[in-house]
Amino acid sequence: MSIMRRVRDMTVATLNERLEKAEDPVKLIDQFLWSTREEIIGAEKLYQQCAGHNNHLKMQWLQAEQLKEKREQQAIIALKAGEEQVARIALMEKASSEERAMQYRELYDQSLQSTRELEEQLRELRSEYQTVYEKREYFAARMESLRLQQRMNERYSGSSTFGSAGQQPSGMFRKLEDRISDMELEARSLRDLRKAGQEFIAEAGHTLQNVIEREMEQLKRKLQQEGWKP
Repeated sequence: MSIMRRVRDMTVATLNERLEKAEDPVKLIDQFLWSTREEIIGAEKLYQQCAGHNNHLKMQWLQAEQLKEKREQQAIIALKAGEEQVARIALMEKASSEERAMQYRELYDQSLQSTRELEEQLRELRSEYQTVYEKREYFAARMESLRLQQRMNERYSGSSTFGSAGQQPSGMFRKLEDRISDMELEARSLRDLRKAGQEFIAEAGHTLQNVIEREMEQLKRKLQQEGWKP
């Protein structure tokens, strides 16, 4: 199992655990989808590089095979012509080409196997992304339903225009009427208090005037006794 496969298993295994604790599962799923999408992009680039490398290895292998066959034919022609030394040189180059062909064939087979594994992992990543995306759409719809239900609950349980939970318009107007009646009673009380104050001041002024007049009469009599004539 490749390092990529181990990492993916670990990520998927922990996703469900984190979803159980997440306050906003849609946000967590979006983070997972973003991470998976980035990994898919990276895997696609790697796959293209591997495919290009495979083509290069295959080309080197086939070229070595062609050169091996060519040198074998040259050795045959040289032997027929009596050129044994030339035939030996052609056979040596044939052996070298054959060894090189075997080496590139081995590299090509290994690389091809790795590319096939990567292709399978990429297919699993895409399938996983699609599955989680579909789950994301489902959870997003559930979260929206929950959000709308909460708004309806708030509207009918305390946040409506008419005030507290269960309060009807008639109850609100009764409270308003009681409040206005209290304000009217308070205004009448202040008016009566001001009127009583004014009457008290007037009465106090009249009493004071009588006192002054009496004192004035007493003062006149005293002066007359002393010989004062008005």
